[in-house]
Amino acid sequence: MPSAKNTVCLWFDTDAEAAARFYAGLFPDSAVTAVFHAPTDYPSGKAGDVLTVEFTVAGIRCLGLNGGPAFRQTEAFSFQIMTEDQAETDRYWNAIIGTGGTASACGWCKDRWGVSWQITPRTLTEALAAGGAEARRAFAAMMQMGKIDIAAIDAARRG
Repeated sequence: MPSAKNTVCLWFDTDAEAAARFYAGLFPDSAVTAVFHAPTDYPSGKAGDVLTVEFTVAGIRCLGLNGGPAFRQTEAFSFQIMTEDQAETDRYWNAIIGTGGTASACGWCKDRWGVSWQITPRTLTEALAAGGAEARRAFAAMMQMGKIDIAAIDAARRG
């Protein structure tokens, strides 16, 4: 990965490479670009263990750091993935939930490493951007959902 001024660093206990490979296999414009091993022992690992992994998620540069159990992921950080249709929404949601993740509300879910994802259909963001009654109806519909149901959002948009 070429040097960048800004890279998202995600702290993992020991599974940065597994997470990066999962993301690279799931989302377009994603790849694992480098895996670096620790040159010596360190507080939460041994020489030769995977220390960092450079990867992209939907075009966003990331660095996975195997830093041990000191820090956990929180909802304060999430990836928002824009989807075009229900099939794409279902594919991402089901892949994240179906591999040990957990569902939440309003299109949010967590993967098995605790990283939060917003699986957000374009029609929802368009409805909210429209403002007024359309946005209120779409927002009210969204507030009742886990995974976003595009047909229900579109019906709410129309009133």
